[in-house]
Order: sequence, then structure tokens, then C-alpha cells
Amino acid sequence: MSPRLLFWAVVLLALAGIAWCFVPRGGRTSTAGYASAASVAPCPLPPGVQPDATPLQTPVPSGIANFVHGDARVLPQAGFSIEARVLSREDYHLGREADYAPTDLALGWGRMRDDAVLSRLDISQGGRWYHYRWRGDPPIPPREIVRSSANMHIIPADGRVADALDAVREGDRVRIDGWLVNVEAGDGWRWRSSLSREDSGGGACEVVYACAISTE
Repeated sequence: MSPRLLFWAVVLLALAGIAWCFVPRGGRTSTAGYASAASVAPCPLPPGVQPDATPLQTPVPSGIANFVHGDARVLPQAGFSIEARVLSREDYHLGREADYAPTDLALGWGRMRDDAVLSRLDISQGGRWYHYRWRGDPPIPPREIVRSSANMHIIPADGRVADALDAVREGDRVRIDGWLVNVEAGDGWRWRSSLSREDSGGGACEVVYACAISTE
């Protein structure tokens, strides 16, 4: 090989090595969207619920400001901490809401954690709703079912929380600490959280910006 050809061969090999260094490696789906949100607003934990207690909702401290998540603005409405049983989970990939909350969890607390009660209920999810029905007499008063369970739209604050959410399964006992939020996009689209455990029907679901998720 002539010295000129040898020179260009070495150059090409060097460029190929540089290019290889910048080829994206295989692996998990990127969580860049979650990371960008975390970099804008760290996710402080609100006051925590006591074991076996009803969900704890607390005022937003003055130091907690609105922040950007993806292409929308997130407005914290209340601190939120819950320990509950996972009655059902549903994952979503379509619709504007799925850009923020890929998973809904139907959660139960109080007597809505008991096998004797749940065995008499048919529970399902779909279309961002949580449904339950029974045959004959209800296992507990219907108003207690409303007050002791809810469908919650879960927005993971970062990749770590997204991983924890991926691991949640029906029947788990889960703890979620974060914030009830409203989400507003620049084109006028809005998603608002319920701030009550007493409501049902349209608008009764909680939109939870989750800072921490654990299961047992």
C-alpha cells in the first residue's frame, strides 16, 4: 500500500472509532422527559401519612412553586400521601393525558383493602375511569366505597419513580408521596385534580405528581 493510501486508511479508521463512540447504545427507553422535569423542579416530599390511616392531604407550602413538566405547566394544589391496596392498574399510551400520566391506579384504603370486601366486588378500569359493581347487597355501604377508594392518575416525577411505578401490581400495598396537581398546556388543554375523597363521577379522580413510590 502506498504511503498516501496508508494515511487515508488510518484517518478513516480513526473517524470510524469516533463515530462508534457516539452511536446510542441499546437499552431502556429514555426517561429524558422525566429528567428534564426534575431538573426544573426538585420533588420535595409532603408530610407523610401514618400507616393504615386514610390519605393525608395538606396545604401547599409557600416555597412550592408552579413548574414545567414536558410541554405543560404543573400547578401543585395540595400535598398528598397515601398508603393503600392496589385494586387495579391500567396503562395508557394514547391521548394527551398519557404524555404525563402513563398509568392509573385504582386504590383502596380502610375496609376497601379487605379480602372479604373485595371478593364481592367486580373492579375494572378503562377510559381513565375506575368501575366497581356487586351482586345482591353491597359488601359495605356504597358511600363507604366512594370514601375509601379512588382512581388516581400517576405522573412520575423522574425516571426512578417511573421505574417504581412500572413495578406496581394489583394486590400490592403501595405508598405514594407527592402532590395533587393541575396540568395546563400552552394551547389551552387542562387536566385538573380532585381535592376530595368524598366525590365520585366526572372530575373525581386525583392527578398525583408522585415524588416517591414504594410497595410491599
